[in-house]
Amino acid sequence: AADDKQNLDRQPWRDLMPCLRYREAARHQVRGGLSEADRFAKHVSMADEAVCVGPTRAAESYLNIPRIIQACKDTGAEAVHPGYGFLSENTKFSQACADNGIEFIGPSPSAILDMGDKIQSKKIAQEAGVHTIPGFVGILDTIEEVIRVANDIGYPVMIKASAGGGGKGMRIAYNDAEAAEGFRLSRDEAMASFGDDRLFVEKFIEEPRHIEIQLIADKHGNVIYLPERECSIQRRNQKVLEEAPSPFITPEVRKVMGEQAVALAKQVGYHSAGTVEFLVDKHQQHYFLEMNTRLQVEHPVTEEISGVDLVEQMIRVAEGKELPFKQSDITIKGWALESRVYAEDPLRGFLPATGRLNRYIEPCQAAVRSALELEYPEAAEDGIVRCDSGVTEWSEISMHYDPLISKLITHGKDRPAALKLMAAALDRYVIDGPAHNINFLREMMDHPRFVSGKIDTKFIETEFKEGYHGYQLNDSQQQDLVAVSSAMQWKNVLTAFASGTAPKELPLVLTLLSKPHKVLVRRAENDNAVVVEAEGWKRHLNVRAWGLGGSPVFEAVINDGGAKHDLAVQVLERKLLGVTVQHCGSKFDVRVESPEQAQLAHHMPATVVANLANCLVSPMPGMLVSLTAKKGDRVVMGQELAVVEAMKMQNILRAPCDGVIAELAKSPGDTLAVDEVILELDVGAAALMQPSIGSMVRPRPASGRSRDGGALDHGMKEQRELDDFFVASSDVSVDASTRDSRGQLWMRGLGVVPTGAIKNDHR
Repeated sequence: AADDKQNLDRQPWRDLMPCLRYREAARHQVRGGLSEADRFAKHVSMADEAVCVGPTRAAESYLNIPRIIQACKDTGAEAVHPGYGFLSENTKFSQACADNGIEFIGPSPSAILDMGDKIQSKKIAQEAGVHTIPGFVGILDTIEEVIRVANDIGYPVMIKASAGGGGKGMRIAYNDAEAAEGFRLSRDEAMASFGDDRLFVEKFIEEPRHIEIQLIADKHGNVIYLPERECSIQRRNQKVLEEAPSPFITPEVRKVMGEQAVALAKQVGYHSAGTVEFLVDKHQQHYFLEMNTRLQVEHPVTEEISGVDLVEQMIRVAEGKELPFKQSDITIKGWALESRVYAEDPLRGFLPATGRLNRYIEPCQAAVRSALELEYPEAAEDGIVRCDSGVTEWSEISMHYDPLISKLITHGKDRPAALKLMAAALDRYVIDGPAHNINFLREMMDHPRFVSGKIDTKFIETEFKEGYHGYQLNDSQQQDLVAVSSAMQWKNVLTAFASGTAPKELPLVLTLLSKPHKVLVRRAENDNAVVVEAEGWKRHLNVRAWGLGGSPVFEAVINDGGAKHDLAVQVLERKLLGVTVQHCGSKFDVRVESPEQAQLAHHMPATVVANLANCLVSPMPGMLVSLTAKKGDRVVMGQELAVVEAMKMQNILRAPCDGVIAELAKSPGDTLAVDEVILELDVGAAALMQPSIGSMVRPRPASGRSRDGGALDHGMKEQRELDDFFVASSDVSVDASTRDSRGQLWMRGLGVVPTGAIKNDHR
């Protein structure tokens, strides 16, 4: 079997991994396809043979069907496993494989065609008796048609690409203006991602859960559904965390959903693995969303709780074999979670990041189990930690493909055990280089609402209305971190002195989160035991690893005078007067000084931060697609100025303040780095009083309802349209329909009032 295709989410390694995982059992030779940009990628080194199928651009390599077919012929490949995307749901590619005598490890071309078109699939689902979302089942070609249909259905609506997937080509609209712009952006994204810009509109189900049913079917008419997956934690319509089973679905609802998914598969003569996705409202009423005719990124959680190796079964089905089990054989075994580890920055609205992995160490199952033995022995006993990754140390995360680094999976006897395993694994996951989302994933493991299982697809939007600001340490956690930093400084002092000459105790002043802590550190029963005392608290640390040498993870058992607990802290940087550490996924700077140094520190000059309030900067790495203004043009705050494309997503950048464009630093087609200046504005004193760029580039929540006046549109209509607030003086009211730049101009500089307080139309 050869795996020469790549992924809709644009990370080539993900497609090769399934075949490589199965190779050991099936003894298949694996050939791998690569673009020029992936010449040194992990999946290339793991393949028995690798073939370059073209340059970096996906259209010339991973989407180039003739080149991939030729690569199969050149290597003698008998079968192709398409992985998760790119050509995995491409009818033309599936047919090309058949025409050239190459077995496509997936469904038939006709099934891909029927289910790949969201409009056609909805019609077939209705015929099969599957519950569907109300909407217009047809293609919409103009803005006027979209607005008309949206008003007929009733806002909010979802504008979707017919050939879409992976969150691409999707926008939520709450009014006519958002529908018009959503049509434009969705169409552009759909064409760039799928080569198909057809759109349709359906009702947007508010507060839904995203729950999907995994199917596996053979060529003999047998179709089996496996336990459901919960995929509700999303940003920009893309999944971040998945679990199986769902904490919400009852056995009765599971059976109905599974049977409807099977009926849909039989309606189109489906074989191989596939997933039927549903939206489920708070009353457990489910609505058909789409069918993915491929292996899903999140399939490992289903494998862990069902015991079914989906890739193995896909290959067996392709070989013409019957499924070796029946529906009655399928049971739920424990609980599984999957965290998608992305190169993206949650502190900047989950914007994608790029760069080299200077250090990369995946969590070890044995270390995770050991860490849980003290507090959670049941989770430690048989817990599973699995990391499906496509990178190694020194791998490059580029702007050309999806920023997914890996999928971290844990499995325990129940949901609490799986959560504890995941938290411990994330604490020990070392990634140094581009920004990553481990901080957010780790936050979720302790978030009360997520832990309770009361989630929906708007979880991130509602729980982090002002954006994500990192893990918030409580007092006890801050004391733990101060104690760890003190112990590290004590270790440094011991190393500097000859044996027997080190001081018996060490006074220090540590500053964490602007709060000073005066501590006294001393040796306890041995060199790996330290006592740290401060006013009002005390910690005894038995250190298992100092974060030196091969791994930067500091591990210790901490006794705070009550219960003992295990703690893992990553040492990111040791400085002259302190240390930068990562705790619970978030970075913290701890200043470590002697009492004398601390006393003199306030005499040091403060660091001056550059003011970019009058600049439009790129909040992410990408390519500048267009500029809507030229030098000398007058612009107003919130006015669209540029479109940046990153990972095939269109992002609108808006003016951070009023002014006249003084300089254009970049031109369309230029590559942009994070925080790179695109243009500069000449602003007056009044304009300089507007919010700084730091508060303007954060994307608004996925619903499209602005919460922070963010100047960046990213994902589903994230532009500053002032939906929730209008700017007006106490004696001026404006109509809620006034959302254009002129309105922003004549209201600038006045107070902010809620929309509900606006009564009349005074323009």
